[in-house]
Amino acid sequence: MKVKGTYFQNDADKPLVYGDVEISNVKRQRLRGEELKEGVLCEPVMVGFCGTDFELMHMGQRGELSPKFPKGKKRLINGHEGIVWVPSQNRFAIVLIRGGDSVDPTRYTEDESYFEYGCDRADGLFADKQYFNPDMLLKIPDGYVKDGKLPLSFAKKMVFPDPFSCMLFQLERMEDLGSAHNFRVVMKREDCDEETARNIAKEEIFERTVIFGLGTTGMFIGDLILRAHPHANVLFVARSPIDSPKVSFALRESKALYLRNNYDDNEALAKAIIHTLGGRATTFIGVSGVNVEHEIAFKHKVLGCNGIYNSFSLGPKITFDTMPFGFENHLIFGSINFRQDHMEKAIEMLAKSDYDKIVELIDKEEFIKDPIDAYNNKIYCKNSPLKTAVVWNPKYVDMG
Repeated sequence: MKVKGTYFQNDADKPLVYGDVEISNVKRQRLRGEELKEGVLCEPVMVGFCGTDFELMHMGQRGELSPKFPKGKKRLINGHEGIVWVPSQNRFAIVLIRGGDSVDPTRYTEDESYFEYGCDRADGLFADKQYFNPDMLLKIPDGYVKDGKLPLSFAKKMVFPDPFSCMLFQLERMEDLGSAHNFRVVMKREDCDEETARNIAKEEIFERTVIFGLGTTGMFIGDLILRAHPHANVLFVARSPIDSPKVSFALRESKALYLRNNYDDNEALAKAIIHTLGGRATTFIGVSGVNVEHEIAFKHKVLGCNGIYNSFSLGPKITFDTMPFGFENHLIFGSINFRQDHMEKAIEMLAKSDYDKIVELIDKEEFIKDPIDAYNNKIYCKNSPLKTAVVWNPKYVDMG
């Protein structure tokens, strides 16, 4: 079936194109051991733009996208954040993005494989119609659909379940690792049993938390840490002025601290971070996408002894001096994606949130006229909104 949509390709000049594109109903499984099922034809309604899309566009410019293409194709329809209408089921749904031949999509191993709609070996949402595995079309909460339409405010929130789910998984992962990393020290210090020590260590790993970068992922993880651990000290570090709409919103939602990175050198910035937190960090989360993250954490010693470093940026390379690294007992980890239960929880939490206030719309006609220009000069330019989305099919949205 031919539809209109945007797609990535390996082309130095036109890595992102809008036009006719052939879609296929490929049988897929949600998890290992489950039945391969044909997709259900859906109509994307609202789609969000993600930094991953921007990086994929650059990969296409460099001719590096071939491993990302669906089997037998030389292009990838992008888009992995949004809400769809399912005509055959007369309902709206959120697409569970990641699936495949794995027991747990957050932990696929050497003998397992995965796919991600709009990202990796499976076409995504930026098309007039698309096929999705029926087991991966998650329900939205009751009470939002009126006269067959979604309120714009609710639709905006539903571009976030993917990154919000990622951050729910990050919280779970940091709690698991922080507890396992330090519970024996706590057992000795508190003279307590293992279960008690693990619970204390899970709290203490967030005692002084640095979130380096303030995009949506940074904002979400700060919010989630403080919801789960109200006594944590969380410090956002970013370049925006403290009175900017982005920073004001993040601080209002999360009750975190903020330090503007307008220092002349990294050493001065590191000292300011430590001073603001009242000590070296117990956890350092890198979400800025720039190499300075690891320099601040390791070279300039912002990450304290027995601390964990969560690498959530795509692109930067992490280096460290093995002498202090080993003796200071740092733990570095990187793990991306989420399970279905994370996404279901994200949908429920987002529906009750104010996160629609940080989403700005780009007109569909403006976007499809020149997608590359839209990415470079509106969606991901210096003064771009915190989050941009497009109403792909306005007949399903009450624009208010």
